[in-house]
Amino acid sequence: MTEENLQSATKRVLIVDDDREIADSVRYALQSRGYEVLLARDGNQGLAMAEREDPDLMILDMMMPKRSGFLVLEKLRRTRSFPLRIIMITANEGSRHKAYAEMLGVDDYIRKPFAMERLMESVDRLLG
Repeated sequence: MTEENLQSATKRVLIVDDDREIADSVRYALQSRGYEVLLARDGNQGLAMAEREDPDLMILDMMMPKRSGFLVLEKLRRTRSFPLRIIMITANEGSRHKAYAEMLGVDDYIRKPFAMERLMESVDRLLG
């Protein structure tokens, strides 16, 4: 293991996305970089895992069943004593959504489809 991988080995990333293909490919990319990965399939599960597992970073899809990424983000911002780093990923093209996500304090906002390298650079930057 390289020193970079050892440094990231303790970092935990929670992926909250109902799209199995995207979630699995992001998980694989993160694990190959030495991150510990947690996975939630909907907003409610993601919120519960964020509270229980206290990850270092959340990769959050905007459009999900049960509770949208925005509702998850709003709740996390209200209930956590210190903010969780969050990258929001979305297929939504609207600039209003991006502005709202930024107002709620997302650390990065990435539109689907995205280059995996773009996402990994953001993760490394936020957890570095």
